[in-house]
Parts: sequence; structure tokens; C-alpha cells
Amino acid sequence: MPAATVSILTTQPDAAEVWAEAWAAVERRDKSAREFVYAVTTTGVFCRSGCPSRRPARDNVRFFADAAAARAAGFRPCLRCRPEEVSGEAVLARRMADFLDGQRDRAVTLAELGRLTGRSPFTAQKVFRRVLGLTPAQYQRQARARALREELSRGDSVTDAVYAAGFGASSRVYESAGDALGMRPGQFRWGGEGVVIRYWTAPTLLGEMLVARTERGICAVALGAEREGLKHELRGRFEAAELREDPSLDAEIEAMAQACRESPAALLDLPLDLRATAFQMRVWESLRRIPAGETRSYREVAAALGNPKAVRAVARACASNPAALLVPCHRVVGSDGQLTGYRWGVERKRKILDMEAKERRG
Repeated sequence: MPAATVSILTTQPDAAEVWAEAWAAVERRDKSAREFVYAVTTTGVFCRSGCPSRRPARDNVRFFADAAAARAAGFRPCLRCRPEEVSGEAVLARRMADFLDGQRDRAVTLAELGRLTGRSPFTAQKVFRRVLGLTPAQYQRQARARALREELSRGDSVTDAVYAAGFGASSRVYESAGDALGMRPGQFRWGGEGVVIRYWTAPTLLGEMLVARTERGICAVALGAEREGLKHELRGRFEAAELREDPSLDAEIEAMAQACRESPAALLDLPLDLRATAFQMRVWESLRRIPAGETRSYREVAAALGNPKAVRAVARACASNPAALLVPCHRVVGSDGQLTGYRWGVERKRKILDMEAKERRG
């Protein structure tokens, strides 16, 4: 009998390459790898790659295409990661996807998906992303784009195709093409003149959190030690706007705090309404592409924007970010990896990064 008892059941031609990718997923406990299960010959148990149990020795692992194949080989399911329950998640994800396919002409909220599945909004999002690899909002955008291509391929006029695909207006096609944040620079007049802004503050694990909204989306998220200071800062930023306290935002603050701990990617789906220069907007969009649990230096962000010398300008854009967590400037650190300034406090920055790292490790 050979020394290694690793085997791979796969229809792909290059088994060695598949084996290497599968084992790498097990080593990093990758929860997104859903196309196989692994079994441990010494325990008789099979798991998903993201299982939090102790990592087995490499020579004691067998790979199977699915849970049914592992069971047929005589292995039993792990009680920690419950690999056979993934099919239930797949059913939920398919239900949500079918619902989204029928609602192309409007934005579906996470709350609606929560009601549809009987889960919390952020749990629904987490299941959807885990099974399908993208958020519900990204799925809707891709569905509209796919429908638009199909309509145009049939020879319809651009205008007819736009409306048939669910965009609602031709301008929305161009907005969605290059506007990842769902907002436009210069949207506000200086000081928010003529704009009604609803806001509320509530205590969280990160201290007091203030969330402010216009009719289009969130325009400010601030963190601090006491709420009066946060309110004063909001009034200073939007001195000409009509500010209204809105206790109904308390639930949104609670959901955001929960997402920060359990599913940071879910925060990217919340609609934003920010005012900024074109350069600030580019920086903020770049920050939102940094995966939760990872960091970048100011120089790396500048290089990603095509201007490696713009380090100070990037730092200023991070410092002027009005939406904590939603525009994750906390993921930018010094070139030596040290935590640098954060407008809401370095210790708070450390705590957020620690929570994201913990969530990523599972």
C-alpha cells in the first residue's frame, strides 16, 4: 500500500492540479470552495474545506466530489461544519436568485430577501454570496447587463432594450457602468442646501455610531465616544441641510454593527450618497475593493490608481472619508504594516481589523 492515502475523485483531466488546489483550500479553511468535500481516514469523518476543526495530516485525506460520494465510501458527516446542509443553502440561494430574476426593474433590498428565506437580511446575503460567489446586488446588476445584451442581440433598438432589461431609464445604463458606489460626484450643493438628512445614533461594540441618510442613500457613518460630538460634527458638515432625528435607523445601525462582526462584505451592498472630488471618489472605490481581513499600504493604493507618487493625496482622501466601515479606510496601513492615523481613533481601527481577520479565519 503506498505511503500516501490521498485520492481525488474528479472528472477533470489534471488530477494533480485539482488535488493541489483542493488541499490548499483545506489548509486556508476556504469557505468559498464548495465543489468538493474531504474525508479523514483516521477519524472516518468528511468535512467542507472551511471546517474549523483541527486540520488533518495531508496523508490521511481523501477528496470526493460531493457528500453523497463520501458517504458511499463509508465516511460520516462532520458535526461541526455539517457538510450535507450545504444543499439547504443552495436551495435558499436558488430561491433568492429566482426572485431577483423576476425583479429586474427595481433594486431588491436585503430585508426582502430575509423575509423570503425566513433569515435575517445579512444571513440571507451571506448564504447567497457563499453559494453563488457574489452579492445579491451584484447578481442583479449582472442579470440586467445579461438581459440587455440578449435584447440587443435580437435587433431591438437601444431604448427598447434598455427598458426591457429592467434599467428603467437609459441614463441608468451609463450610471451603472462606471459608478460602483451608486453615487455621483458633486451631487450635493455645498453644505447640503435643500437636502433632508435623517440621522440617528446608537451604542455599538465600536462605541457610539451615527448613521445619516438622504433619500438616495447613506451620506455619513461616524464613530465616537459620545453622541453629542457626533451630532455636532454632522451639523458642521451639512450646515445648510435639514437634519431630522429618525429612531427607525436604530435597526440599521444594529444590522451594520452585526455585519461588521459577521459579514463585512454585506456592507458593500448598502446604498451610498457621498459628495467628493473625482480623485476622492476613485480612492474610495479602490478601498471598497480591498477584501475584508486584508490591508493595503497608502503606496499600494496609489499604485493601484496608476499614480504611485500620490501617497499623500491618498492619505488625505482616506482622512476625509465620511462613511466609516462602508468605505473601509481602516484597511489602509503604513508601508511597514503599522496602524497609522484613523479619524475615528487608532484603537478603534485595530478593533475593526481584528474583527475582520477573525471573521475571515472563520
